[in-house]
Amino acid sequence: MPIIKKEQTDETCGHLWLGGQMMRKFFITFVLIILAYIIVWLGTVIRNNIREYNYIGQADRQERTLTLDGQGKVVTRPDVAATTMGMSVEGASVAEAQAENTKVMNNLISRLKALGIEDKDIKTTNYNIYPVYDYLEEKGTVQRGYNVNQNVTVKIRDLEKVNAVLALAGEVGANNVSGLEFTVDDMEVYLAEARTDAMDKIIAKLNNLRSLLGVEFVNVVSYNEYSGATGPYPIYEKALDYGIGGAAPTIEPGSTDITLNVSIVFEIK
Repeated sequence: MPIIKKEQTDETCGHLWLGGQMMRKFFITFVLIILAYIIVWLGTVIRNNIREYNYIGQADRQERTLTLDGQGKVVTRPDVAATTMGMSVEGASVAEAQAENTKVMNNLISRLKALGIEDKDIKTTNYNIYPVYDYLEEKGTVQRGYNVNQNVTVKIRDLEKVNAVLALAGEVGANNVSGLEFTVDDMEVYLAEARTDAMDKIIAKLNNLRSLLGVEFVNVVSYNEYSGATGPYPIYEKALDYGIGGAAPTIEPGSTDITLNVSIVFEIK
Protein backbone atom coordinates (compact mmCIF):
# COMPACT_ATOMS: atom_id res chain seq x y z
CA MET A 1 0.00 0.00 0.00
CA PRO A 2 1.50 3.38 -1.08
CA ILE A 3 2.33 5.85 1.61
CA ILE A 4 0.89 9.39 1.15
CA LYS A 5 3.14 11.98 2.54
CA LYS A 6 1.83 14.98 4.48
CA GLU A 7 3.40 17.43 2.02
CA GLN A 8 1.46 15.90 -0.90
CA THR A 9 -1.77 16.12 1.04
CA ASP A 10 -1.22 19.80 1.87
CA GLU A 11 -0.41 20.59 -1.78
CA THR A 12 -3.56 18.88 -3.02
CA CYS A 13 -5.72 20.69 -0.52
CA GLY A 14 -4.16 23.97 -1.57
CA HIS A 15 -5.01 23.39 -5.22
CA LEU A 16 -8.57 22.50 -4.35
CA TRP A 17 -8.94 25.59 -2.22
CA LEU A 18 -7.59 27.86 -5.01
CA GLY A 19 -9.88 26.22 -7.56
CA GLY A 20 -12.87 26.76 -5.31
CA GLN A 21 -11.98 30.40 -4.81
CA MET A 22 -11.70 30.97 -8.57
CA MET A 23 -15.03 29.29 -9.23
CA ARG A 24 -16.66 31.39 -6.53
CA LYS A 25 -15.27 34.62 -8.02
CA PHE A 26 -16.37 33.61 -11.52
CA PHE A 27 -19.88 32.80 -10.29
CA ILE A 28 -20.15 36.09 -8.39
CA THR A 29 -18.93 38.03 -11.47
CA PHE A 30 -21.44 36.25 -13.71
CA VAL A 31 -24.29 36.99 -11.31
CA LEU A 32 -23.28 40.67 -11.10
CA ILE A 33 -23.23 40.95 -14.93
CA ILE A 34 -26.70 39.39 -15.17
CA LEU A 35 -27.99 41.76 -12.49
CA ALA A 36 -26.49 44.73 -14.34
CA TYR A 37 -28.25 43.72 -17.58
CA ILE A 38 -31.53 43.27 -15.72
CA ILE A 39 -31.21 46.70 -14.10
CA VAL A 40 -30.49 48.36 -17.47
CA TRP A 41 -33.42 46.55 -19.11
CA LEU A 42 -35.82 47.52 -16.33
CA GLY A 43 -34.63 51.11 -16.50
CA THR A 44 -35.27 51.23 -20.26
CA VAL A 45 -38.76 49.76 -19.89
CA ILE A 46 -39.66 52.20 -17.13
CA ARG A 47 -38.34 55.18 -19.11
CA ASN A 48 -40.30 54.19 -22.23
CA ASN A 49 -43.48 53.70 -20.23
CA ILE A 50 -43.06 57.13 -18.66
CA ARG A 51 -42.64 58.71 -22.10
CA GLU A 52 -45.75 56.96 -23.43
CA TYR A 53 -47.71 58.03 -20.35
CA ASN A 54 -46.73 61.67 -20.95
CA TYR A 55 -48.27 61.54 -24.45
CA ILE A 56 -51.48 59.70 -23.59
CA GLY A 57 -54.46 61.80 -24.66
CA GLN A 58 -52.34 64.16 -26.74
CA ALA A 59 -52.81 64.49 -30.51
CA ASP A 60 -49.89 63.94 -32.87
CA ARG A 61 -48.00 67.08 -33.70
CA GLN A 62 -49.33 68.37 -37.01
CA GLU A 63 -47.03 69.95 -39.54
CA ARG A 64 -48.15 73.51 -40.23
CA THR A 65 -48.91 73.69 -43.93
CA LEU A 66 -50.89 75.84 -46.34
CA THR A 67 -52.05 74.77 -49.80
CA LEU A 68 -52.19 77.31 -52.62
CA ASP A 69 -53.80 76.64 -56.01
CA GLY A 70 -53.52 78.47 -59.30
CA GLN A 71 -54.83 77.90 -62.80
CA GLY A 72 -52.88 79.03 -65.83
CA LYS A 73 -54.68 79.53 -69.10
CA VAL A 74 -53.59 80.06 -72.69
CA VAL A 75 -56.05 80.66 -75.53
CA THR A 76 -54.80 79.57 -78.93
CA ARG A 77 -56.06 78.46 -82.30
CA PRO A 78 -55.72 74.75 -83.13
CA ASP A 79 -53.12 73.95 -85.76
CA VAL A 80 -53.96 70.30 -86.51
CA ALA A 81 -57.18 68.50 -87.40
CA ALA A 82 -57.82 64.75 -87.35
CA THR A 83 -60.71 62.71 -88.69
CA THR A 84 -61.58 59.10 -89.46
CA MET A 85 -62.72 58.16 -92.97
CA GLY A 86 -63.69 54.78 -94.30
CA MET A 87 -65.89 52.44 -96.26
CA SER A 88 -68.35 49.76 -95.21
CA VAL A 89 -69.71 47.53 -97.99
CA GLU A 90 -71.63 44.26 -98.31
CA GLY A 91 -71.23 41.58 -100.94
CA ALA A 92 -72.46 38.09 -101.68
CA SER A 93 -68.93 36.82 -101.04
CA VAL A 94 -65.86 38.04 -99.18
CA ALA A 95 -64.03 38.60 -102.46
CA GLU A 96 -66.85 40.72 -103.86
CA ALA A 97 -67.07 42.91 -100.73
CA GLN A 98 -63.29 43.23 -100.54
CA ALA A 99 -63.01 44.28 -104.16
CA GLU A 100 -65.52 47.11 -103.74
CA ASN A 101 -64.01 48.22 -100.44
CA THR A 102 -60.46 48.19 -101.81
CA LYS A 103 -61.49 50.17 -104.87
CA VAL A 104 -63.03 52.97 -102.80
CA MET A 105 -60.31 53.08 -100.13
CA ASN A 106 -57.42 53.06 -102.58
CA ASN A 107 -59.04 55.92 -104.47
CA LEU A 108 -59.59 57.80 -101.18
CA ILE A 109 -55.96 57.41 -100.10
CA SER A 110 -54.69 58.42 -103.55
CA ARG A 111 -56.82 61.57 -103.49
CA LEU A 112 -55.69 62.41 -99.94
CA LYS A 113 -52.06 62.25 -101.04
CA ALA A 114 -52.89 64.44 -104.04
CA LEU A 115 -54.10 67.07 -101.55
CA GLY A 116 -50.69 67.04 -99.87
CA ILE A 117 -51.47 64.69 -96.96
CA GLU A 118 -48.26 62.80 -96.22
CA ASP A 119 -48.03 59.01 -95.79
CA LYS A 120 -47.18 59.40 -92.08
CA ASP A 121 -50.49 61.22 -91.53
CA ILE A 122 -52.66 58.46 -93.03
CA LYS A 123 -53.06 55.47 -90.74
CA THR A 124 -55.29 52.41 -91.15
CA THR A 125 -57.13 51.96 -87.86
CA ASN A 126 -59.27 48.90 -88.62
CA TYR A 127 -60.07 46.33 -91.26
CA ASN A 128 -62.93 43.92 -90.51
CA ILE A 129 -64.68 41.12 -92.35
CA TYR A 130 -67.76 39.44 -90.92
CA PRO A 131 -70.83 37.57 -92.17
CA VAL A 132 -74.21 39.34 -92.41
CA TYR A 133 -77.44 37.53 -91.57
CA ASP A 134 -81.16 38.03 -92.15
CA TYR A 135 -83.91 36.53 -90.08
CA LEU A 136 -86.69 34.97 -92.14
CA GLU A 137 -89.86 33.80 -90.43
CA GLU A 138 -89.99 30.66 -92.53
CA LYS A 139 -86.29 29.71 -92.41
CA GLY A 140 -84.97 31.49 -89.36
CA THR A 141 -81.46 32.97 -89.57
CA VAL A 142 -80.07 33.00 -93.10
CA GLN A 143 -76.71 34.37 -94.14
CA ARG A 144 -77.11 37.26 -96.59
CA GLY A 145 -73.46 37.80 -97.42
CA TYR A 146 -70.36 39.45 -95.97
CA ASN A 147 -69.47 42.93 -94.76
CA VAL A 148 -66.00 44.43 -95.21
CA ASN A 149 -65.21 47.72 -93.52
CA GLN A 150 -62.00 49.68 -93.35
CA ASN A 151 -61.14 53.04 -91.76
CA VAL A 152 -58.16 55.34 -91.90
CA THR A 153 -57.30 58.17 -89.54
CA VAL A 154 -56.20 61.29 -91.36
CA LYS A 155 -54.17 64.07 -89.75
CA ILE A 156 -54.58 67.40 -91.53
CA ARG A 157 -51.76 69.83 -90.75
CA ASP A 158 -52.96 72.54 -93.15
CA LEU A 159 -56.35 73.58 -91.77
CA GLU A 160 -57.19 75.26 -95.07
CA LYS A 161 -57.58 71.75 -96.51
CA VAL A 162 -60.09 70.43 -93.96
CA ASN A 163 -63.13 71.09 -96.13
CA ALA A 164 -61.46 69.56 -99.18
CA VAL A 165 -60.53 66.42 -97.25
CA LEU A 166 -64.08 65.95 -95.98
CA ALA A 167 -65.51 66.54 -99.46
CA LEU A 168 -63.43 63.60 -100.75
CA ALA A 169 -65.75 61.17 -98.95
CA GLY A 170 -68.65 62.07 -101.19
CA GLU A 171 -66.46 62.24 -104.28
CA VAL A 172 -64.97 58.74 -103.96
CA GLY A 173 -67.97 57.02 -102.34
CA ALA A 174 -66.62 56.56 -98.78
CA ASN A 175 -69.64 56.20 -96.50
CA ASN A 176 -68.14 56.67 -93.07
CA VAL A 177 -66.65 59.93 -91.76
CA SER A 178 -66.45 60.53 -88.02
CA GLY A 179 -64.70 62.25 -85.17
CA LEU A 180 -63.37 65.47 -86.66
CA GLU A 181 -61.30 67.08 -83.92
CA PHE A 182 -59.07 70.15 -83.81
CA THR A 183 -56.01 69.99 -81.57
CA VAL A 184 -52.68 71.66 -80.89
CA ASP A 185 -49.72 69.72 -82.23
CA ASP A 186 -46.99 70.96 -79.83
CA MET A 187 -48.91 71.12 -76.56
CA GLU A 188 -45.80 71.46 -74.36
CA VAL A 189 -45.10 74.99 -75.61
CA TYR A 190 -48.51 76.20 -74.46
CA LEU A 191 -48.41 74.18 -71.23
CA ALA A 192 -45.18 75.97 -70.31
CA GLU A 193 -46.93 79.32 -70.81
CA ALA A 194 -49.90 78.15 -68.75
CA ARG A 195 -47.55 76.94 -65.97
CA THR A 196 -45.90 80.36 -65.80
CA ASP A 197 -49.33 81.98 -65.57
CA ALA A 198 -50.38 79.61 -62.77
CA MET A 199 -47.16 80.19 -60.81
CA ASP A 200 -47.55 83.97 -61.10
CA LYS A 201 -51.01 83.67 -59.54
CA ILE A 202 -49.75 81.44 -56.72
CA ILE A 203 -46.88 83.81 -55.92
CA ALA A 204 -49.33 86.72 -55.80
CA LYS A 205 -51.49 84.76 -53.32
CA LEU A 206 -48.41 83.86 -51.27
CA ASN A 207 -47.30 87.47 -50.95
CA ASN A 208 -50.80 88.58 -50.04
CA LEU A 209 -51.27 85.89 -47.37
CA ARG A 210 -47.82 86.53 -45.93
CA SER A 211 -48.91 90.03 -44.95
CA LEU A 212 -52.52 89.18 -44.04
CA LEU A 213 -51.78 86.12 -41.89
CA GLY A 214 -48.33 87.09 -40.67
CA VAL A 215 -46.83 83.75 -41.62
CA GLU A 216 -43.55 82.82 -43.22
CA PHE A 217 -43.36 80.32 -46.06
CA VAL A 218 -40.30 78.20 -45.35
CA ASN A 219 -40.46 75.18 -47.64
CA VAL A 220 -42.37 73.40 -50.43
CA VAL A 221 -43.85 70.14 -49.15
CA SER A 222 -45.39 68.96 -52.43
CA TYR A 223 -46.15 70.09 -56.00
CA ASN A 224 -48.90 68.77 -58.26
CA GLU A 225 -50.27 69.79 -61.64
CA TYR A 226 -52.75 68.52 -64.19
CA SER A 227 -53.66 69.92 -67.58
CA GLY A 228 -56.71 70.18 -69.76
CA ALA A 229 -57.78 71.63 -73.07
CA THR A 230 -61.28 72.84 -73.76
CA GLY A 231 -62.85 74.43 -76.75
CA PRO A 232 -65.17 73.88 -79.67
CA TYR A 233 -64.53 70.68 -81.59
CA PRO A 234 -66.72 70.72 -84.72
CA ILE A 235 -67.94 67.25 -85.65
CA TYR A 236 -68.80 66.03 -89.12
CA GLU A 237 -69.98 62.50 -88.42
CA LYS A 238 -71.43 59.79 -90.64
CA ALA A 239 -73.25 62.27 -92.86
CA LEU A 240 -72.72 59.96 -95.78
CA ASP A 241 -73.91 56.73 -94.15
CA TYR A 242 -77.38 57.40 -95.51
CA GLY A 243 -76.37 58.34 -99.04
CA ILE A 244 -76.44 62.10 -98.44
CA GLY A 245 -73.22 62.82 -100.31
CA GLY A 246 -72.57 66.27 -101.69
CA ALA A 247 -70.11 68.92 -100.61
CA ALA A 248 -68.81 68.98 -97.05
CA PRO A 249 -70.05 71.77 -94.77
CA THR A 250 -67.80 74.70 -93.95
CA ILE A 251 -65.74 73.81 -90.87
CA GLU A 252 -64.31 76.41 -88.50
CA PRO A 253 -61.64 75.33 -85.98
CA GLY A 254 -62.49 78.04 -83.43
CA SER A 255 -60.16 78.42 -80.46
CA THR A 256 -58.82 76.11 -77.79
CA ASP A 257 -58.32 76.95 -74.11
CA ILE A 258 -55.26 75.18 -72.73
CA THR A 259 -55.28 75.12 -68.93
CA LEU A 260 -52.84 73.91 -66.30
CA ASN A 261 -53.93 73.56 -62.68
CA VAL A 262 -51.11 73.81 -60.16
CA SER A 263 -51.36 72.97 -56.45
CA ILE A 264 -48.47 73.57 -54.03
CA VAL A 265 -48.36 72.65 -50.34
CA PHE A 266 -46.12 75.02 -48.34
CA GLU A 267 -44.69 74.57 -44.86
CA ILE A 268 -45.28 77.70 -42.84
CA LYS A 269 -44.22 79.11 -39.49
